[in-house]
Amino acid sequence: MKVLITGTAGFIGSTLALKLLARGDEVVGIDNLNDYYDVDLKKARLARVGAHAGFTDVRGNIEDKGVVMDAFKAHKPDRVVNLAAQAGVRYSLENPYAYVDSNVTGFLNVLEACRHVGCEHLVYASTSSVYGAHTNMPFSVHTGVDHPVSLYAATKKANELMAHTYSHLFNIPTTGLRFFTVYGPWGRPDMALFLFTRNILAGKPIDVFNYGKHKRDFTYVDDIVEGVIRTLDNIATPADDWNGDNPDPATSSAPYRVYNIGNNAPVDLEHYIAVLEDCLGKKAEKNLLPLQAGDVPDTYADVSDLVNDVDYKPDTSVETGISNFVEWYLDYYNVKR
Repeated sequence: MKVLITGTAGFIGSTLALKLLARGDEVVGIDNLNDYYDVDLKKARLARVGAHAGFTDVRGNIEDKGVVMDAFKAHKPDRVVNLAAQAGVRYSLENPYAYVDSNVTGFLNVLEACRHVGCEHLVYASTSSVYGAHTNMPFSVHTGVDHPVSLYAATKKANELMAHTYSHLFNIPTTGLRFFTVYGPWGRPDMALFLFTRNILAGKPIDVFNYGKHKRDFTYVDDIVEGVIRTLDNIATPADDWNGDNPDPATSSAPYRVYNIGNNAPVDLEHYIAVLEDCLGKKAEKNLLPLQAGDVPDTYADVSDLVNDVDYKPDTSVETGISNFVEWYLDYYNVKR
Protein backbone atom coordinates (compact mmCIF):
# COMPACT_ATOMS: atom_id res chain seq x y z
CA MET A 1 0.00 0.00 0.00
CA LYS A 2 0.97 3.65 -0.16
CA VAL A 3 1.64 5.24 3.23
CA LEU A 4 2.14 8.96 3.78
CA ILE A 5 4.35 9.71 6.79
CA THR A 6 4.86 13.18 8.19
CA GLY A 7 8.23 13.68 9.91
CA THR A 8 10.27 11.25 7.77
CA ALA A 9 13.56 12.94 8.67
CA GLY A 10 12.78 12.35 12.34
CA PHE A 11 13.99 9.61 14.67
CA ILE A 12 10.85 7.47 14.59
CA GLY A 13 9.65 8.56 11.15
CA SER A 14 12.83 7.52 9.33
CA THR A 15 12.93 4.16 11.10
CA LEU A 16 9.27 3.54 10.27
CA ALA A 17 9.77 4.51 6.62
CA LEU A 18 12.64 2.02 6.28
CA LYS A 19 10.55 -0.82 7.74
CA LEU A 20 7.57 -0.07 5.49
CA LEU A 21 9.75 0.17 2.39
CA ALA A 22 11.45 -3.11 3.30
CA ARG A 23 8.11 -4.92 3.31
CA GLY A 24 7.18 -3.49 -0.08
CA ASP A 25 5.01 -0.49 0.73
CA GLU A 26 5.37 2.83 -1.06
CA VAL A 27 6.17 5.75 1.27
CA VAL A 28 5.50 9.43 0.72
CA GLY A 29 7.36 11.50 3.31
CA ILE A 30 6.74 15.09 4.37
CA ASP A 31 9.38 16.91 6.42
CA ASN A 32 10.61 20.51 6.71
CA LEU A 33 14.11 19.69 8.05
CA ASN A 34 13.81 22.43 10.66
CA ASP A 35 16.75 23.38 12.86
CA TYR A 36 15.31 22.44 16.27
CA TYR A 37 18.31 20.10 16.37
CA ASP A 38 21.18 19.06 14.06
CA VAL A 39 19.92 19.28 10.46
CA ASP A 40 22.84 17.14 9.24
CA LEU A 41 21.57 14.25 11.35
CA LYS A 42 18.12 14.67 9.80
CA LYS A 43 19.64 14.70 6.32
CA ALA A 44 21.60 11.55 7.10
CA ARG A 45 18.44 9.77 8.25
CA LEU A 46 16.62 10.92 5.13
CA ALA A 47 19.48 9.74 2.91
CA ARG A 48 19.05 6.22 4.30
CA VAL A 49 15.37 6.29 3.44
CA GLY A 50 15.88 7.93 0.06
CA ALA A 51 18.27 5.19 -1.00
CA HIS A 52 15.29 2.84 -1.32
CA ALA A 53 13.01 2.61 -4.33
CA GLY A 54 9.43 3.50 -3.55
CA PHE A 55 10.16 6.61 -1.47
CA THR A 56 8.94 10.07 -2.45
CA ASP A 57 10.31 13.07 -0.54
CA VAL A 58 8.05 16.10 -0.05
CA ARG A 59 9.72 19.09 1.59
CA GLY A 60 7.47 21.42 3.58
CA ASN A 61 5.74 22.32 6.85
CA ILE A 62 2.58 20.50 7.88
CA GLU A 63 1.32 23.80 9.30
CA ASP A 64 1.13 24.94 5.65
CA LYS A 65 -2.25 23.55 4.62
CA GLY A 66 -1.37 23.91 0.94
CA VAL A 67 1.66 21.64 1.29
CA VAL A 68 -0.39 18.96 3.06
CA MET A 69 -3.41 19.12 0.76
CA ASP A 70 -1.24 19.12 -2.38
CA ALA A 71 0.67 16.07 -1.16
CA PHE A 72 -2.55 14.16 -0.45
CA LYS A 73 -4.07 15.09 -3.80
CA ALA A 74 -0.93 14.24 -5.76
CA HIS A 75 -0.15 10.92 -4.06
CA LYS A 76 -3.53 9.72 -2.71
CA PRO A 77 -2.14 7.67 0.19
CA ASP A 78 -4.01 4.62 1.41
CA ARG A 79 -2.97 5.22 5.01
CA VAL A 80 -1.33 8.04 6.93
CA VAL A 81 1.03 8.21 9.92
CA ASN A 82 1.43 11.65 11.50
CA LEU A 83 4.75 11.84 13.36
CA ALA A 84 5.73 15.43 12.55
CA ALA A 85 5.55 17.55 15.67
CA GLN A 86 7.42 20.00 17.80
CA ALA A 87 8.82 17.59 20.36
CA GLY A 88 10.29 18.07 23.82
CA VAL A 89 8.69 18.88 27.16
CA ARG A 90 11.23 21.47 28.31
CA TYR A 91 11.38 23.45 25.06
CA SER A 92 7.62 24.02 25.33
CA LEU A 93 8.34 26.36 28.23
CA GLU A 94 10.58 28.46 25.97
CA ASN A 95 8.71 28.49 22.69
CA PRO A 96 5.04 27.56 23.21
CA TYR A 97 3.92 28.96 19.85
CA ALA A 98 5.99 26.36 17.98
CA TYR A 99 3.90 23.64 19.62
CA VAL A 100 0.57 25.15 18.64
CA ASP A 101 1.77 25.76 15.07
CA SER A 102 3.06 22.23 14.44
CA ASN A 103 1.12 20.05 16.84
CA VAL A 104 -2.30 21.68 16.62
CA THR A 105 -2.51 23.59 13.33
CA GLY A 106 -0.35 21.03 11.54
CA PHE A 107 -2.46 18.14 12.81
CA LEU A 108 -5.64 19.94 11.79
CA ASN A 109 -4.26 20.19 8.25
CA VAL A 110 -3.63 16.43 8.21
CA LEU A 111 -7.15 15.74 9.48
CA GLU A 112 -8.66 18.04 6.85
CA ALA A 113 -6.68 16.32 4.10
CA CYS A 114 -7.91 12.93 5.33
CA ARG A 115 -11.44 14.31 5.30
CA HIS A 116 -11.41 15.90 1.86
CA VAL A 117 -9.03 13.62 -0.05
CA GLY A 118 -9.62 10.46 1.98
CA CYS A 119 -7.57 7.72 3.63
CA GLU A 120 -8.33 4.30 5.07
CA HIS A 121 -6.67 4.91 8.43
CA LEU A 122 -4.87 7.75 10.22
CA VAL A 123 -2.36 6.76 12.90
CA TYR A 124 -0.77 9.58 14.87
CA ALA A 125 1.78 10.04 17.62
CA SER A 126 0.56 11.00 21.04
CA THR A 127 2.76 10.74 24.14
CA SER A 128 3.02 9.31 27.64
CA SER A 129 3.28 12.95 28.76
CA VAL A 130 -0.53 13.22 28.51
CA TYR A 131 -0.74 11.34 31.82
CA GLY A 132 0.70 14.45 33.47
CA ALA A 133 -0.10 14.57 37.17
CA HIS A 134 -1.33 10.96 37.28
CA THR A 135 0.31 8.69 39.82
CA ASN A 136 -1.90 5.59 39.45
CA MET A 137 0.38 3.21 37.58
CA PRO A 138 0.65 1.47 35.23
CA PHE A 139 -0.90 4.23 33.14
CA SER A 140 -4.03 2.96 31.41
CA VAL A 141 -5.61 4.33 28.24
CA HIS A 142 -8.97 3.75 29.92
CA THR A 143 -8.24 6.48 32.47
CA GLY A 144 -9.04 10.12 31.71
CA VAL A 145 -6.04 12.40 31.14
CA ASP A 146 -7.19 15.89 31.98
CA HIS A 147 -4.23 17.15 34.02
CA PRO A 148 -1.24 17.71 31.69
CA VAL A 149 1.79 19.42 33.23
CA SER A 150 3.36 20.78 30.02
CA LEU A 151 2.04 22.54 26.94
CA TYR A 152 3.60 19.77 24.84
CA ALA A 153 1.37 17.25 26.61
CA ALA A 154 -1.65 19.52 26.24
CA THR A 155 -1.16 19.76 22.46
CA LYS A 156 -0.93 15.98 22.21
CA LYS A 157 -4.10 15.54 24.26
CA ALA A 158 -5.67 18.07 21.88
CA ASN A 159 -4.65 15.79 19.00
CA GLU A 160 -6.56 12.91 20.56
CA LEU A 161 -9.65 15.09 20.99
CA MET A 162 -9.40 16.45 17.45
CA ALA A 163 -8.99 12.94 16.02
CA HIS A 164 -12.08 11.75 17.87
CA THR A 165 -14.09 14.64 16.49
CA TYR A 166 -13.12 13.77 12.91
CA SER A 167 -13.75 10.06 13.50
CA HIS A 168 -17.20 10.93 14.84
CA LEU A 169 -18.19 13.53 12.25
CA PHE A 170 -16.60 12.11 9.11
CA ASN A 171 -16.13 8.41 9.94
CA ILE A 172 -12.33 8.63 9.54
CA PRO A 173 -10.66 5.71 11.36
CA THR A 174 -8.03 7.17 13.70
CA THR A 175 -5.60 5.57 16.13
CA GLY A 176 -3.52 7.55 18.63
CA LEU A 177 -0.32 6.06 20.02
CA ARG A 178 1.07 7.20 23.34
CA PHE A 179 4.82 6.62 23.03
CA PHE A 180 6.85 6.06 26.20
CA THR A 181 10.43 7.50 26.27
CA VAL A 182 11.75 6.32 22.92
CA TYR A 183 15.50 5.73 22.55
CA GLY A 184 17.92 3.97 20.24
CA PRO A 185 20.21 4.47 17.20
CA TRP A 186 19.61 7.63 15.16
CA GLY A 187 17.91 9.23 18.18
CA ARG A 188 17.33 12.89 18.97
CA PRO A 189 20.32 14.89 20.29
CA ASP A 190 18.12 16.70 22.82
CA MET A 191 17.21 13.49 24.63
CA ALA A 192 18.90 12.17 27.75
CA LEU A 193 20.73 9.18 26.28
CA PHE A 194 22.32 11.31 23.57
CA LEU A 195 23.28 14.09 26.00
CA PHE A 196 24.67 11.63 28.55
CA THR A 197 26.76 9.80 25.95
CA ARG A 198 28.23 12.96 24.49
CA ASN A 199 29.20 14.40 27.88
CA ILE A 200 30.56 11.17 29.36
CA LEU A 201 32.82 10.66 26.34
CA ALA A 202 33.97 14.29 26.59
CA GLY A 203 34.67 13.97 30.31
CA LYS A 204 31.97 16.51 31.15
CA PRO A 205 29.34 16.19 33.90
CA ILE A 206 25.82 15.07 33.03
CA ASP A 207 22.73 16.83 34.37
CA VAL A 208 20.63 14.28 36.28
CA PHE A 209 17.23 15.68 37.16
CA ASN A 210 15.11 14.64 40.14
CA TYR A 211 18.43 13.55 41.67
CA GLY A 212 18.31 10.41 39.51
CA LYS A 213 15.13 9.12 41.15
CA HIS A 214 13.13 9.01 37.91
CA LYS A 215 11.59 5.79 36.70
CA ARG A 216 10.96 5.65 32.96
CA ASP A 217 9.35 3.06 30.73
CA PHE A 218 12.21 3.31 28.22
CA THR A 219 11.07 1.89 24.87
CA TYR A 220 13.43 0.90 22.06
CA VAL A 221 12.76 2.56 18.72
CA ASP A 222 12.34 -0.71 16.78
CA ASP A 223 9.67 -1.78 19.29
CA ILE A 224 7.87 1.53 18.82
CA VAL A 225 7.94 1.12 15.05
CA GLU A 226 6.65 -2.44 15.22
CA GLY A 227 3.77 -1.15 17.34
CA VAL A 228 3.04 1.58 14.79
CA ILE A 229 2.96 -0.93 11.93
CA ARG A 230 0.75 -3.40 13.83
CA THR A 231 -1.78 -0.70 14.63
CA LEU A 232 -1.57 0.83 11.14
CA ASP A 233 -2.54 -2.58 9.73
CA ASN A 234 -5.40 -2.90 12.24
CA ILE A 235 -7.88 -0.24 11.11
CA ALA A 236 -9.76 1.37 14.00
CA THR A 237 -13.42 0.37 14.31
CA PRO A 238 -16.27 1.48 16.59
CA ALA A 239 -16.49 -0.31 19.94
CA ASP A 240 -19.75 -2.25 20.04
CA ASP A 241 -20.04 -1.96 23.81
CA TRP A 242 -19.22 1.77 24.08
CA ASN A 243 -21.63 3.56 26.39
CA GLY A 244 -22.02 7.31 26.76
CA ASP A 245 -23.21 6.87 30.36
CA ASN A 246 -19.79 5.44 31.22
CA PRO A 247 -17.55 6.62 28.37
CA ASP A 248 -14.29 4.76 27.78
CA PRO A 249 -11.58 7.32 26.81
CA ALA A 250 -9.67 4.76 24.73
CA THR A 251 -12.53 3.72 22.43
CA SER A 252 -15.71 5.19 20.99
CA SER A 253 -18.90 4.60 19.07
CA ALA A 254 -16.81 6.17 16.27
CA PRO A 255 -13.86 4.38 14.59
CA TYR A 256 -11.35 5.64 17.16
CA ARG A 257 -8.67 3.99 19.29
CA VAL A 258 -5.86 5.02 21.65
CA TYR A 259 -3.00 2.72 22.69
CA ASN A 260 0.06 2.90 24.90
CA ILE A 261 3.31 1.72 23.33
CA GLY A 262 5.79 1.20 26.14
CA ASN A 263 8.09 -1.50 27.45
CA ASN A 264 5.80 -2.23 30.42
CA ALA A 265 8.94 -2.38 32.59
CA PRO A 266 9.99 0.89 34.27
CA VAL A 267 13.72 1.36 34.82
CA ASP A 268 15.41 3.59 37.39
CA LEU A 269 17.32 6.42 35.75
CA GLU A 270 20.31 5.48 37.92
CA HIS A 271 20.31 1.99 36.38
CA TYR A 272 19.91 3.43 32.87
CA ILE A 273 23.02 5.56 33.45
CA ALA A 274 24.92 2.60 34.94
CA VAL A 275 24.20 0.51 31.81
CA LEU A 276 25.43 3.37 29.63
CA GLU A 277 28.62 3.67 31.72
CA ASP A 278 29.27 -0.05 31.22
CA CYS A 279 28.75 0.23 27.46
CA LEU A 280 31.08 3.24 27.22
CA GLY A 281 33.64 1.90 29.66
CA LYS A 282 33.63 5.27 31.45
CA LYS A 283 32.05 6.59 34.62
CA ALA A 284 29.80 9.66 34.57
CA GLU A 285 30.32 12.71 36.68
CA LYS A 286 26.78 13.57 37.82
CA ASN A 287 25.33 17.00 38.41
CA LEU A 288 22.31 16.13 40.56
CA LEU A 289 19.41 18.56 40.09
CA PRO A 290 15.76 18.83 41.21
CA LEU A 291 12.80 17.80 39.05
CA GLN A 292 12.38 20.18 36.14
CA ALA A 293 9.16 22.01 35.39
CA GLY A 294 6.99 20.00 33.02
CA ASP A 295 8.61 16.65 33.86
CA VAL A 296 6.88 13.81 35.69
CA PRO A 297 8.75 11.56 38.16
CA ASP A 298 7.69 8.16 36.79
CA THR A 299 6.08 6.53 33.75
CA TYR A 300 4.79 2.98 33.35
CA ALA A 301 2.70 1.77 30.41
CA ASP A 302 -0.20 -0.64 30.61
CA VAL A 303 -0.03 -2.28 27.17
CA SER A 304 -2.78 -4.86 27.62
CA ASP A 305 -4.92 -3.33 24.85
CA LEU A 306 -1.98 -3.45 22.43
CA VAL A 307 -1.47 -7.12 23.28
CA ASN A 308 -5.17 -7.96 23.00
CA ASP A 309 -5.86 -6.07 19.77
CA VAL A 310 -2.68 -6.48 17.70
CA ASP A 311 -0.84 -9.25 19.57
CA TYR A 312 2.23 -7.18 20.32
CA LYS A 313 4.24 -6.28 23.41
CA PRO A 314 7.57 -4.37 23.29
CA ASP A 315 10.33 -6.30 25.04
CA THR A 316 13.80 -4.94 24.19
CA SER A 317 15.85 -4.56 27.39
CA VAL A 318 17.73 -1.34 28.13
CA GLU A 319 20.94 -3.39 28.18
CA THR A 320 20.40 -4.38 24.54
CA GLY A 321 18.97 -1.03 23.44
CA ILE A 322 21.68 1.13 25.00
CA SER A 323 24.41 -1.14 23.64
CA ASN A 324 22.94 -0.74 20.13
CA PHE A 325 22.77 3.03 20.57
CA VAL A 326 26.39 3.30 21.75
CA GLU A 327 27.59 1.17 18.83
CA TRP A 328 25.74 3.47 16.41
CA TYR A 329 26.92 6.67 18.14
CA LEU A 330 30.59 5.70 18.07
CA ASP A 331 30.36 4.76 14.41
CA TYR A 332 28.30 7.76 13.27
CA TYR A 333 30.50 10.31 15.04
CA ASN A 334 33.70 8.36 14.42
CA VAL A 335 34.56 8.30 18.12
CA LYS A 336 37.49 6.25 19.37
CA ARG A 337 37.23 4.92 22.91
